[in-house]
Amino acid sequence: MAIRKIVEHPSPILSKPCKPVTDFGAELHALLDDMYETMIEADGIGIAAPQVGEGIRAAIVDLGEGQDPIWLINPEVVATGGSETDIEGCLSFPGLYGEVERPFHVKVHAQERDGSWYELEAEDYEARAILHEIDHLDGVLFDSKIIRIVTEEELEEMAAEEEGSE
Repeated sequence: MAIRKIVEHPSPILSKPCKPVTDFGAELHALLDDMYETMIEADGIGIAAPQVGEGIRAAIVDLGEGQDPIWLINPEVVATGGSETDIEGCLSFPGLYGEVERPFHVKVHAQERDGSWYELEAEDYEARAILHEIDHLDGVLFDSKIIRIVTEEELEEMAAEEEGSE
């Protein structure tokens, strides 16, 4: 496993739709392991293959909290519901944060690391993270969805308020 360099905006690979994964062999597994290590090192909760320079439909979401990582290979959104606006950031846009509106609920059909298909339903923050990563695979970047930019000072104030309410 290796930590890879995170591709930053405006690299063209970030805005191109990715190709489907067809080979679930050792090369894919090595890439997924590298992506996971890179995401953890960068203190992220999700990463998509184009963010490490690979134009394939593979992404990972890991919210921690004792859950296993969600491997999203060739994911397709089957259904969405509700709507919620919250703050997002992106490893490919260091220092940029903004309010983004996304569905509150998502149902996804995707493949595991071994190629087996599964369906997943998620809500709230998990749904937001999954949809953010699927957008990457479609060449859609979160900066195009920002309703309002949030400064780092505002983020720090929000974090302090949240700590004070616990």
